[in-house]
Amino acid sequence: MKAFFAALTALMLALPAWAEVKIQEVTSPQGYNAWLVEDHAIPFTALEIWFRGGTSLDAPGKRGATYLMTGLIEEGAGELDARAYARRLEELAASFDYDVTDDTLSVSARFLTENRDEVIDLLRTTLHAPRFDPEAIERVRAQVLSGLRSDETDPHSIAGAALSEAVYGEHPYATEGKGTVDSVAALTRDDILAAFKGALARDRVYVGAVGDITAEELGALLDTLLSGLPETGAPIPDRAQVSVPGPVRVVDFDTPQSVALFMQPGIDRDDPDFFAAYILNHIIGGGGFESRLMQEVREKRGLTYGVYSYLLPKDLASIYMGSVASANDRIAEAVSVIRDVWRDVASNGVTAKELDDAKTYLTGAYPLRFDGNGRIANILAGMQIQGLPIDYIATRNDQVNAVTLEEINAFAADFLDPEGLSFTVVGKPVGLEGTN
Repeated sequence: MKAFFAALTALMLALPAWAEVKIQEVTSPQGYNAWLVEDHAIPFTALEIWFRGGTSLDAPGKRGATYLMTGLIEEGAGELDARAYARRLEELAASFDYDVTDDTLSVSARFLTENRDEVIDLLRTTLHAPRFDPEAIERVRAQVLSGLRSDETDPHSIAGAALSEAVYGEHPYATEGKGTVDSVAALTRDDILAAFKGALARDRVYVGAVGDITAEELGALLDTLLSGLPETGAPIPDRAQVSVPGPVRVVDFDTPQSVALFMQPGIDRDDPDFFAAYILNHIIGGGGFESRLMQEVREKRGLTYGVYSYLLPKDLASIYMGSVASANDRIAEAVSVIRDVWRDVASNGVTAKELDDAKTYLTGAYPLRFDGNGRIANILAGMQIQGLPIDYIATRNDQVNAVTLEEINAFAADFLDPEGLSFTVVGKPVGLEGTN
């Protein structure tokens, strides 16, 4: 059965999905909504169920509860302990995957049509009656604690923690969603149950489905899975107030190579200028070896193996950030060059060739995202949770191409803040004074 499922997955990935993305909006008899792309070419369905909130829902003093809970959902449900549960999934040639971010808890299911009813029964049990057995809690807790202790000696993790604390203040975004060694060690089974009830609720659910299933069948499936979940979940926090920490913050750490994260205020996903920002970032630091940062910091000066930037529009705050690593005696120069790139683009803009090349890449690469039922289902759920229209896939490339040189350069002049660009450096940088 494993071999059959693997072969079926390979066939699914080979289908020309981009040409077949015709989204239906489905409402179940009980009123649950979903987006569906029917594809009856193979007897296989991918289902994504996303809940808004994620680790930002952790109760005060219970940091890491949602993350630990998410790792435990599949460790047995109903009458099945962890081993029996895993065996049952294998017998059904199905897969479930649970993941959590700052803003979202996602449930991914992949299953064959012939086993759909049994798989959905098992998934319903998972969503409604996870066991959270004491031995499973301690096993998964130990894995989380091991990862947290490892993070304490990783410069990238240290930089991320220091930056988040400075940028987000008292907001849940300010601390790692996995929790701390102390907070995770103190979590009880009751804390995990409370996190479960707070995160998986009907007032924040988004569903995408792709494959061998009709709208009527999906509606019945939604009612089976979602009815009986709590009507409302834990309160979603207010928006975070983003603070810029200062020009340079140094965290002393004994390592031959300093790691620097840099940031400035960002742009929300629903901002009318988002596509200008998206293309601008590709040119500055998101476009691999052709980006301005890679050319100036790596290719011309050999200061790093890699430097990049990216937009980070979370649900409750948006920042624009990037990362670079360089030898302790060269990180100061790397910081200076990055700030110079910011200053140059803000003052002089990008070229017509850079804009055309970016558009060509971004529009040409977009269809490659639709390389299978699972990826498409993931995109459908993501579109909904971001508030994008149902025709977004059809219009996205047009929106990229619509950005003019005048628009992107006017946006760059207003958006980029070279003097306000803030660097958090972990290591023993030479010639770089912190303003902590």
